Amino acid sequence: MHPAPSLVVFTTAAGAGYGLLFLLGIAAPFGFLPIERWFGVATLGLALGLITIGLAASTYHLGHPERAWRALSQWRSSWLSREGVAALVTYAVAAPFALGWVVWQTADGFWAAFGLLTAISAAVTIACTGMIYASLKTIQQWYTPWVPALFSAFALATGAILLTALMHVFNVEAAWADWVAAGSLLLAWGLKVGYWRAMRRAVPTSTAESATGLGHLGRVQALEAPHTEDNYLLREMGYRIARKHADRLRNLAVFFGLGWPLAILALGIGGPALIVVAALAASLGVVIARWLFFAEATHTVGLYYGRHPG
Repeated sequence: MHPAPSLVVFTTAAGAGYGLLFLLGIAAPFGFLPIERWFGVATLGLALGLITIGLAASTYHLGHPERAWRALSQWRSSWLSREGVAALVTYAVAAPFALGWVVWQTADGFWAAFGLLTAISAAVTIACTGMIYASLKTIQQWYTPWVPALFSAFALATGAILLTALMHVFNVEAAWADWVAAGSLLLAWGLKVGYWRAMRRAVPTSTAESATGLGHLGRVQALEAPHTEDNYLLREMGYRIARKHADRLRNLAVFFGLGWPLAILALGIGGPALIVVAALAASLGVVIARWLFFAEATHTVGLYYGRHPG
């Protein structure tokens, strides 16, 4: 599949924002974070800002962005529509949560309920995002339970590393946040490596033989290409990346996304500046991995053009 920059930005930025918002909604009501005005402005502002940037970027992949609102009406059958509805609910419950934190500097009682609702709605939204891709039967690499689990795990990991970076910048005791960030990074990248191995060993579910029903006669091969030049389907769904380049990018993703930030968190050196660098490195690793998520996906329409499905 064509790795559109808008979709990479959407899934990584919004994912990090929802992950951070989830942790804020859980940690603040239970007293794990200081309910201080400027800390709230920084953390909630970053979370909601990333979410807004991600959702705005997603509209650039639509043929008619001005009609994006119409997708909300299909929530009964469409995960994209459900994600849109969940995103609006998240804004609705996050607003009073932020109001209580920033204006009245409280996250107790009534305001705590909005914090927990914010965490729940953020988790639901990112799960819906994962299901948008996991529901597509025509793309074998996405039609798997690995995908929603990966989206949720990476949202938590990037949100956690951003939270611990902000806590270090504001000189807030961050020992527990460091552990959460390290654990969530290990979980996310452990799942990612498992996913890569599973996809590499997967047997194609669709082939030219199964598509034509002529498999009993032997191997099916097109006599000639259906088109003499590039077209929309080949540009959007026929993107291919060389195996050697994919392997190199995987190594870079793991190095930046896991190795670098985990080493900094484990050693506890460098102060706030280095933790911020670790958060940026982790985000870069996730961007590379998400780009590969799109680039390595093969649509069954490629069979029509003689492309191998794997």
